[in-house]
Amino acid sequence: MFVLLALASAACYGAADFLGGLTSKRANTLAIVVVSQLAGLLLLLIAFPLLPTSSPSTMDFVWGAIAGLTGGTGVALLYRALAIGVMAVVAPTTAVCAVVIPVLVAVGLGERPSLVAVAGIVLAIIAIALVSQSDHPEPVLHEERSGSGTSAFTLALLSGIAIGFFFVALARTSADAGLWPLVTARAVSVGLFAVMALLASQSLRLWGGTLGIVVVGGSLDMIANLLYMIATRSGPLSVVVTLASLYPASTVLLARVVLHERLSRRQWIGIVCAMAAVVMIVR
Repeated sequence: MFVLLALASAACYGAADFLGGLTSKRANTLAIVVVSQLAGLLLLLIAFPLLPTSSPSTMDFVWGAIAGLTGGTGVALLYRALAIGVMAVVAPTTAVCAVVIPVLVAVGLGERPSLVAVAGIVLAIIAIALVSQSDHPEPVLHEERSGSGTSAFTLALLSGIAIGFFFVALARTSADAGLWPLVTARAVSVGLFAVMALLASQSLRLWGGTLGIVVVGGSLDMIANLLYMIATRSGPLSVVVTLASLYPASTVLLARVVLHERLSRRQWIGIVCAMAAVVMIVR
């Protein structure tokens, strides 16, 4: 069951990133982050009364707060990198970093995946890079030509590291905590970036279709977080986080269906590698 949950979380993460990519080039990054994170928090609070009671410990709240800081920072850096860089570079950099850190932590904590699973994890990392490649890269913005191309790569690298620690923090929460770690995480991230926007005197208003896209993206991101957290409570972290980090595949497929972007040969190879990696990891 944890395999299906992790794959479903990957699909939702990819869809959320796709929607974030649509808005990141035409709206303020802080506004996108705050509104999307708030939308996810409200969705969680609406569902909360329908869920069984839980008994979180102090450490569950601590890990939730850490997840909020790292996850919110990772999303903000990702959206900024998407705004000034090229997705074919930003997406694989972020995804690879996001999977490597939790796998290393899991091994350090004593997990010992089988050789086939290890090979599958390596193949999944290769697939993440391949599905994010395109024969028709996005136009390079003036800001990037003037020297921020390196900055976009650096932001993507930092984003992946932050998201990797976000995965670790959520996985460290207990099953008895219910959804309280996610509530804590979102409350921390919304408060942090709202204060940042206030100090920077930046408006959080989003208009028309952009607002709707951001709300849907934030809701999908929250659903992905929920599925991932449940998966980590029933499966090994190294496997779950690798499967969840296959999210660029759904981003690429959505771009193909919605924006009618053509998939390159490398992207098709990456999708095949991703499916093969899933089979190897599951076995």
